[in-house]
Amino acid sequence: MTPAQVKARFRREGRTFTAWADENGYTRNAVYRVLNGFDKGNYGRAHEIAVKLGLKSPEHEHIAA
Repeated sequence: MTPAQVKARFRREGRTFTAWADENGYTRNAVYRVLNGFDKGNYGRAHEIAVKLGLKSPEHEHIAA
């Protein structure tokens, strides 16, 4: 799912990102940073947020060197 699709889903459901952040133990700012591309969500808390929002799959991608 893209950030625009996630935002549209929340609008359709009448949900706010602030409420979602509170329900999931994140700050509103952290959620918006992931949604707006400031945090890429490759690891750590930003990755958890991206996975829970449906922006990324839960599996880690391994790159062969």
